[in-house]
Amino acid sequence: MRYIASQLENKIRIVALSTSLANAKDLGEWIGATSHGLFNFPPGVRPVPLEIHIQGIDIANFEARMQAMTKPTYTAIVQHAKNGKPAIVFVPTRKHARLTAVDLMTYSSVDSEQKPLFLLKSAEELEPFVANIKEPMLKETIQFGVGYLHEGLSSTDQDIVKTLFETGWIQVCVMSSSMCWGVPLSAHLVVVMGTQYYDGRENAHTDYPVTDLLQMMGHASRPLVDNSGKCVILCHAPRKEYYKKFLYEAFPVESHLHHYLHDNLNAEVVVGVIQNKQDAVDYLTWTFMYRRLTQNPNYYNLQGVSHRHLSDHLSELVENTISDLEASKCVAIEDEFLLSPLNLGMIASYYYISYTTIERFSSSLTSKTKLKGLLEILASASEYEQLPIRPGEDELIRRLINHQRFSFENPKYTDPNVKANALLQAHFSRQTIGGNLASDQQEVLIYASRLLQAMVDVISSNGWLNLALLAMEVSQMVTQGMWERDSMLLQLPHFTKELAKRCQENPGKSIETVFDLVEMEDDERRDLLQMSDSQLMDIARFCNRFPNIDLTYEVLDSDNVGAGEDVSVHVSLERDLEGRIEVGPVDAPRYPKSKEEGWWLVVGDTKTNQLLAIKRVALQRKSRVKLDFTAPAEPGKKTYTLYFMCDSYLGCDQEYSFTVDVKEAANMEEDS
Repeated sequence: MRYIASQLENKIRIVALSTSLANAKDLGEWIGATSHGLFNFPPGVRPVPLEIHIQGIDIANFEARMQAMTKPTYTAIVQHAKNGKPAIVFVPTRKHARLTAVDLMTYSSVDSEQKPLFLLKSAEELEPFVANIKEPMLKETIQFGVGYLHEGLSSTDQDIVKTLFETGWIQVCVMSSSMCWGVPLSAHLVVVMGTQYYDGRENAHTDYPVTDLLQMMGHASRPLVDNSGKCVILCHAPRKEYYKKFLYEAFPVESHLHHYLHDNLNAEVVVGVIQNKQDAVDYLTWTFMYRRLTQNPNYYNLQGVSHRHLSDHLSELVENTISDLEASKCVAIEDEFLLSPLNLGMIASYYYISYTTIERFSSSLTSKTKLKGLLEILASASEYEQLPIRPGEDELIRRLINHQRFSFENPKYTDPNVKANALLQAHFSRQTIGGNLASDQQEVLIYASRLLQAMVDVISSNGWLNLALLAMEVSQMVTQGMWERDSMLLQLPHFTKELAKRCQENPGKSIETVFDLVEMEDDERRDLLQMSDSQLMDIARFCNRFPNIDLTYEVLDSDNVGAGEDVSVHVSLERDLEGRIEVGPVDAPRYPKSKEEGWWLVVGDTKTNQLLAIKRVALQRKSRVKLDFTAPAEPGKKTYTLYFMCDSYLGCDQEYSFTVDVKEAANMEEDS
C-alpha cells in the first residue's frame, strides 16, 4: 500500500489493530505511522482486567489427557463462575465439544439433585427452544444448561445455542477451538481445555498458534458488566512455563512473505509494478519482512546483518523465486534481467490461485483427458493441501472412497488431495455427509468454482475444444451437485431420481428438461408430479429463474473470407426475465454460498477438436459479444460450432453450426 502511495504521490490512510506486540515500532514505521499515531499497550491492559490461571496435566497420551481435564474444567466453572455467570469452554474438536458437554452435564446432575446446576431458567420456558433443536445429544445437554457449538452443527442449532447463552438462559457453552474467531460470544470465565490439535499432515498433535490462544482468552471480557474476567488454561505439564512466558509478555510478529513470495511477485509482474529483477529487489525493501531481516536474522535464514549480507540475501531470494516462476511458465526472463508475464502467470494472478496449481493444470491436462482425470487434476490443486485431516478421519475417507463413481489408485487416506476428490464425487452423487466433513466439503466446492474457471482458461490456451466443454460441465456439476449423466430435472426442488424417471417415461411425451416441464399444461403437470401446492410453487419459482436466453448470431462476410484472414462472429443475447427486474443469484441449494451465474461463448471445430475463440460473459438482460478467430490456410467450406455454455445450470446450454466459405488468400490470387 505504501509503495502504491509513493507511485501515486498520494498518501493512503491505514488504520491497523492488533494484540500487544513486542515490536510494535517496526510495524508502525512500516505502515507509516508516526510516534503520535502509534499506541502499544502491555498485555495486561484490557477493557476488563483478566485473571489468568495456568494448570498443567502430566499425562502424555492426548486423549487420556483430554479426559483428565474434564473434572478440572467442571471445578473451574463452579469456582470461578458463581451465581450463574457465563462460562465458555474451548476444546480441540467437535468430538471433544460433544463429549465435554456430556461430562459437564453428568457432573452437574450429580451435584444438584433438583434443578440442573447450569440451567438458569425453568425447563418449561426452555421447551420451545429444545423442540427446534435437531441434534439429539445437544437436545439432551441443553436441558441441563450446557450447550455446545462446532462447525458440524446446523445453522439453526447454532443460532439457538447462541441465543440461549447470550440471554443468560444457559450458563455453559462448549466450543471447538476453530470457532474462536467467528463466534462473538463473551463470558465471565473462559476455560481453554487443552492447547493442542491434531495436524493430519504431520500426523501429530500440534500447539495452537499463540494468536488463537489470545483470541480465546479475549472472550473473557464483558465491559460494563464485569469488573474482571477469568481464564483457566489447562495444558500438558511440560508446556506450562512456555505459556507463562508468552501469555504475560508481548508477542513479536514476524513476516511470512518469504513463504508466499512466488504468488506475490507473479501478481506484481502481471500488473506491471515489477518489470525487472532490480524492481523486485526494490519492491521487497517496502515490505515488513525487509524491516525484520536485521532484527531477527536467524528466523529469515540470514547469514549476517551487514548491508552486503542483506543485499545478497534479497538478490538470492528474488533470483530463486523468479527462476521458479520461469520454470512454471508464469514469467519470462529476457536478457537475464527483464521480466514479463506469461499466460499462465496472468491466469494465476487473475483467479488468485497458486502458481504451483496453474503449473500442475498446464502439465497434467491433455487433449485426451476424461472426466475421471479432470477431477483428479482439479483435486490436486495446492489450495486443497490445507484441508485438515483429523484423528480417525482416514477411516471415514476410506469408506467414502469405496462408494464413489470413479475408483482411486493406491489412495493415501491422509492425503488432503485424495480427500478433496472424494468430497467432490460425494457432492455429485448427493451422498449425505455430516460433521466436519460437511464443512470441509463446502470449502472444497467454493475453491472448485474458481479453479475450474482457471482450468478452462488453461485448456483454451491449448485450443482443446472437448476438454474445455467438459470443464464447463464440471462447473455446472459443482454448482448443482449432480453428475453430468443424471437427469437435468434433479436440479428442481423436491425432485427425486424416481420422479425424474417417471417424467422421462411420461406417456405421450418424455419430459427430460426444465423447458419440457414448463411447456406442459398445468393439469398434466400436476397429475405427473403429484405434489402439494407449496411444492408446485417451489417448482414454478425455479422454472421462472431458470435461464431462458434468446441467442442470435451473424458471421460477417461468411461467403467471402480469405484463407488466414480473421473471421468475426457477432452474437446478440437477450434474456427473458419473466417479469423480474434482475437476474439474482443462482438457484443452487447444494452450493455453499450465493453465486452469480456466468457464461462462456465458444467457437470450435468439432472435426479437429480445436477451440478457436472463447469469451466469458456476465449476462443480465441484453448483451452483444464479438468473437474473432483466424480462418484456415486451406480454402474450402468449413463448418464450425458456436457454443453458449452456462457455469451454473445444466440443460440451458446452446449450440449452433455455421459454415464459412474460405477463399484463397488475396496475395495467392494475385500471384496466380
